[in-house]
Amino acid sequence: MESVPDLQKSMYMVVDGYPCVRLVNLSGEIGCSNPGRDKVVAPIIKYKNNKELGLPSAILLSMDDVQGFFSSNTELVLRKHLNVKDHIQRISNDSSFASNVAGVLVESRVEIQHELKGFSPARKFPQAEFAPYHNTTYEWNPIGSGIMWKSYNFPVFLLSESSTSTLQEIAMKNEKTEKAYTTNVAEFDVVMQTTKVGTHDSESCLKEETCLPLGGYRWLDQRGESYAALDFYASISRVNSARFIFPDESICTILSEDAVNPIDTPTTVPPINNSSSNQSKPIILTVASMDAASFFRDKSLGADSPISGLISLLAAVDALSHVDGLDNLNKQLVFLVFTGEAWGYLGSRRFLLELDQQSDAVRGLNSSLIQLVMEIGSTGKGFSQGNKTFFAHTQVSSDTNEALDALKLAQESLKSEGVTVSNASSSNPGIPPSSLMAFLRKNSSTSGIVLEDFDTVFANKFYHSHLDDSANINSSAIVAAASLVARTLYVLASDKKDSTSSALSSINANASLVEELISCLLDCDPGLSCELVSSYITSVDTCPSHYVGVVLGEPSSTPSPNQVDDISRFVWNFLADRTSTPKGNTTVCSKDCSNNGGVCIRAETDGKGICVNSTTRYVPAYSTRLKLDSGTWKVLPPNSSDPMGMLDPVWTESNWNTIGLRVYTVQEAAYDRLVLLG
Repeated sequence: MESVPDLQKSMYMVVDGYPCVRLVNLSGEIGCSNPGRDKVVAPIIKYKNNKELGLPSAILLSMDDVQGFFSSNTELVLRKHLNVKDHIQRISNDSSFASNVAGVLVESRVEIQHELKGFSPARKFPQAEFAPYHNTTYEWNPIGSGIMWKSYNFPVFLLSESSTSTLQEIAMKNEKTEKAYTTNVAEFDVVMQTTKVGTHDSESCLKEETCLPLGGYRWLDQRGESYAALDFYASISRVNSARFIFPDESICTILSEDAVNPIDTPTTVPPINNSSSNQSKPIILTVASMDAASFFRDKSLGADSPISGLISLLAAVDALSHVDGLDNLNKQLVFLVFTGEAWGYLGSRRFLLELDQQSDAVRGLNSSLIQLVMEIGSTGKGFSQGNKTFFAHTQVSSDTNEALDALKLAQESLKSEGVTVSNASSSNPGIPPSSLMAFLRKNSSTSGIVLEDFDTVFANKFYHSHLDDSANINSSAIVAAASLVARTLYVLASDKKDSTSSALSSINANASLVEELISCLLDCDPGLSCELVSSYITSVDTCPSHYVGVVLGEPSSTPSPNQVDDISRFVWNFLADRTSTPKGNTTVCSKDCSNNGGVCIRAETDGKGICVNSTTRYVPAYSTRLKLDSGTWKVLPPNSSDPMGMLDPVWTESNWNTIGLRVYTVQEAAYDRLVLLG
């Protein structure tokens, strides 16, 4: 040993994992935290359902046992119909056992999805309180346990696969040497500021500055005769924290004539002029979401729900960008991707408020011209026995019927590729959980369609779970959905009703692009270091996560790049690239790039970038009940004119200094006393 760090390294083993953290709303808390101000240290034991705990312990828990460990008895009775392994619920019903749970270590296993019948810590009707209909007991997610919406007064970590093997060996060693004078312990450092200070609701923790609001930015970009908006996630450091998250963004982009070629050889067309009178065309909004949720904060991938929909949207924009004559379309296409939708529909609700206020972030978009909202939901599981099957969930109106006709026409044009679209069952209470709910709560007469890979219940058995990863989706289904959406939008915007037309048949999603987007946005290898992402930005992280993040500082429609995370910056650059035209003869960005609608793309790759004409922009996404006043977030009183605001939980995340997990060996105190006596 040559130094103290060398000694520490030999004594302590840092364990890779993903924490469950403390989230707070107006009425209380969910998630996990150390019970006080200090680290938690406890011996590691393997969980056995019939085992009693005689002293505080760090419990090593298999995925097979998670729902039985955390779920209530009532939920377990309901789950018997799903043939889920039954357990006595230890946390709620066994106070002696619960009092000795010092922490929980959840095991990981390769391709465990094939062994489980499902695992969803979300509720059976996610965010039912925001539904635009009365039947909120319907079970869209029948396998949902709701365990991520409860509060736990102990730390919980999801282990990496390598750490799982190590901890299993340690637990086995502890069991074999139960009466030995040494034991192996886990040390949890999951101290939450809200717990330390005692601020257990959003209003008090915002006042005491022990938490920050969930949210971020949406992205908005206008181009030619289509419009796209997108929500984004970003990461930044927070006060008193070692690792924090920047606000997410929404983005909006408008497509136009002679759109771009593949990314290495882009050809673009002029964006829409915000001062032009040529903005009276009806608007079709195409919507997707990009934030995922999970019991474990940094393991929020959401491959099927919702990232497959995001990838379908990106591929559809790319496909439309190759179509000639977009300037001559009869309707304006707008693409929106929201963030914060898993937490009270933060993105879509804020977007609608920005429209009402006609803020700079959404200038050029007139809400009165919105004719239809078409949402791309989960599309990654719409594949079975070579067929790609999707379902259209609708709100009935003449405009919706027109959209259904266009969808059927697009399906006919893709018949040879095994693509089918069916109307969702009339027995459904209404549309499934989706951003369209926010639009309908705002205006019940809104025409809309939600395209999904399920009919009456979620096809995704791992909804809002860390297991909803790239192994849970099929790229062919996403490609089919992208082609279907792109062709549907073309039919709607051009009023061309011929399914055999050469123009329609030429609109196809790029399968290679979809495969690359999956590997970039859902895997660690190559992850955000992939060639596609690297052609636009210099990423900070390699492994992607789609957790919404928190808002830090004054929300702005022009955040600096270092305030926006990797994924948000990539999507912004990608869509700005494909929905823009070069700015005159300028190729390198200069100070006047932003004049007359210019933006600078690819600036991170070479420090120079390319100046293009585009109205791509970020739109802040955070609760409509919040206002930043003199540097402090204030909760606004409910407004009767905003029914969804009256229901807004106002989600925040507790601040924390560092989060860590390590294991080491300790000597029993009783042995020390024996040595002293000897």
